[in-house]
Amino acid sequence: MNYAKSYVTMKEAFSSTDPVTEVDNIEFRKFPFHSNAYSLLPGKEDYFCQVHNEAFTDNLLFYNDIGTIQYDVHMKDVYVEENHDFEYHLIRPKGAPPAKKVIFMFHGFNEKNWEKYLPWAKALCDRTQSTVVLFPIAFHMQRAPLPWSEKRKMYDLSKKRRERYPNIIHSTLSNVAISMRLHSMPQRFIWSGLETYYDAIQFIEECKNGKNELIDKDFTFDIFAYSIGGLLAEILKLSNHQGYFTDTKVCLFCSGAVFNRLSPVSKFILDSEANVALYSYLVEHFDSFLKKDAHLQHYIEGHLEGKVFRSMLEYQKMRAFREDLLRKHQHQIYAISLKKDSVIPSFEIMNTLQGAFRDIDIKVDEHDFEFSYTHENPFPLNPSQAEKVEQQFNLIFDKIAGFLS
Repeated sequence: MNYAKSYVTMKEAFSSTDPVTEVDNIEFRKFPFHSNAYSLLPGKEDYFCQVHNEAFTDNLLFYNDIGTIQYDVHMKDVYVEENHDFEYHLIRPKGAPPAKKVIFMFHGFNEKNWEKYLPWAKALCDRTQSTVVLFPIAFHMQRAPLPWSEKRKMYDLSKKRRERYPNIIHSTLSNVAISMRLHSMPQRFIWSGLETYYDAIQFIEECKNGKNELIDKDFTFDIFAYSIGGLLAEILKLSNHQGYFTDTKVCLFCSGAVFNRLSPVSKFILDSEANVALYSYLVEHFDSFLKKDAHLQHYIEGHLEGKVFRSMLEYQKMRAFREDLLRKHQHQIYAISLKKDSVIPSFEIMNTLQGAFRDIDIKVDEHDFEFSYTHENPFPLNPSQAEKVEQQFNLIFDKIAGFLS
């Protein structure tokens, strides 16, 4: 099945409400998941860290005067039910026994559906005979409230936002919800990332305890991560909770650079006002903000995963710490970049993964395609370029599968 046909067929099957859906030689399965880590999120008055037996009181105002509460964009994060309880998806060889090999697939920023990833997941499933887990990042995909995807409502919000900020760049119906939320509370970027980190750990432990009948309790797992999903993959790998990730391979596609070397202003990702607020908070003034937020400071400075997360925010800060960890796992990480990617440029991926002095032996393959593509859409469904897209898609996923096999 070629790439274009796979996209259409998989999209149709994925939208089915049936518990099991078969396409070609694979099957889709859905399973419920409850996030135990959601209580970390902004919106409560009191917090408690069970690891360190420490309590915290939130002394920050939840809302500021940026934007509007309209359409649930600024509802308190801890109360977003779609983010607490959701379904994750498995794509597996049809009729296969419980999986001994699993590949996590982590998606990009501000994604609302899995459509473009379905041929990717099938390619990995076919080439490695592994079960692929489509696991959503907090407040993305099926973990986001439905109003954030309602075009008319989001168009109205974007119009109001452009009126309020006349010089704003790339405010669109596609990115207005996440842009307003991060503009208002940039720390959401940290908390949703940490929640997803803990969710992934929880998923692994539940599978090790036999809670998914399609995954063997003694399973091994690797990670394929695209775009911002690579940041999650890197934090999981480098913090290596309980040694779970010691043997895990991580393949990064259009991904791998630290946060302050990204250019996420795009009609599909973030608008310029949100990007400035996020950069100011996470890079320019993060130390000052931490002093005012004991809860966040505790997780950033008192937990290894928080320390690793922080090391991935700014290139110069904690560079030796980050590069020592990358060097330790250098032969288990592989990246594929695209030459015309303006969101996560190839040279920034190399700067991060191979180190300032290029003394980290992580392979980064740069590719360029003979058709028009973007970071957000590396394999466009363009009938006039279908053959070239097919060739490059197969080339890329042959490489990815070869590394993860």
